[in-house]
Amino acid sequence: MTSGPIAVIGASGQVASALVRRARESRQALIARGHPAADLTDITTIGHFIDEVRPSVVVNAAAYTAVDNAESEPEAAFQLNAEGPGRLAVICAALSLPLIHISTDYVFDGLSDTPYPEDAPLQPMSAYGASKAAGEMAVSAACAHHIILRTAWVYGLEGNNFVKTMLRLGAQRDELGIVADQQGSPTFADDIADVILAISGKINTGDRVHFGTYHFTSTGATTWHEFAETIFSHAKAAGRKTPQTAKAITTADYPTPARRPAYSVLDCDKIESTFSIARPTWQDALSRAMPAILER
Repeated sequence: MTSGPIAVIGASGQVASALVRRARESRQALIARGHPAADLTDITTIGHFIDEVRPSVVVNAAAYTAVDNAESEPEAAFQLNAEGPGRLAVICAALSLPLIHISTDYVFDGLSDTPYPEDAPLQPMSAYGASKAAGEMAVSAACAHHIILRTAWVYGLEGNNFVKTMLRLGAQRDELGIVADQQGSPTFADDIADVILAISGKINTGDRVHFGTYHFTSTGATTWHEFAETIFSHAKAAGRKTPQTAKAITTADYPTPARRPAYSVLDCDKIESTFSIARPTWQDALSRAMPAILER
C-alpha cells in the first residue's frame, strides 16, 4: 500500500468537516476539497485532485442531501449521488485506489420492524433515496476495493442538522410539534469520521481489509420527538431557552414532498466484528456533541 494522505471529496458537509477536524486532531494526513476544486459533476476536477494529492484512500463525502428538493429536481440528485460517484469509482479502480463511499438509510423502505442488515433489498421511497441507491450500485460495480458506509440521522458541529434546527426553533417558539412515529439512531458526525479514519488506517498499514457494504450508527433507537426532548434537556441545563411544550405529532401531521422511512434502524454487527468498532449509545454521543454545538 502507498503511504499517501486520505483524499476527501467534499469539504463543507457534516462528515467532511468532521473528517478534516478529527484528522487534524489525530495528526493523520488528510486533504479535503469540495466544489468547485473537486466537483463530482465535473470529473476532470476529481482527476486533477487525485493526481495532485496521490492519496492512499479516497473518501466520497460529497452528496446532494436536500431530500425534499430532490423530488422536484431528481436529475440534480442523480448527477451528484449516482453518476458522479460511479465515475469516481472508475478512476479509483484504474489507479488501484480503495474508495470509501458514504450512503444512507434512505435506500430502504422503512417498513421493517427489525434493524436492516447490509444485504436487505434496496427499496427507496424517495428520489433522494433512489439516487443514493443508484450511487451504491455504480460504486460497487466499478471498483472492487470499495467500502460503502451507510449511516443515518446524522448531526454534527458543522452544517445544518436536526439538533441545530431544534435549538433555533426552541429559542424562538413556546410550542413545537415534533414527529413521534419515525424511529432511527441519531449519529454524531465525529463518530462517523473516526470510523472512516480507523478503516483508512487499516488500509494504509497493509492490514487485510474486507471490502463491501457496512452500516454504522450509534446504538439504540429513538424517535425525532424523544431526540428533540433530549436536545432540549441539554440546552436547558446550559441556560438556553427551550419550548414550554414539545408536542408529539404524526408523520401525517407534518407532510413533506419526500416520504421518510418510518423505521431507519440499521444492523451494525458487521462493522463491529470486522473492524472492532465500538459504537456509543446515541445518548452518550449527543452528550459529547452538545457542549461544542452550544458554543457555536
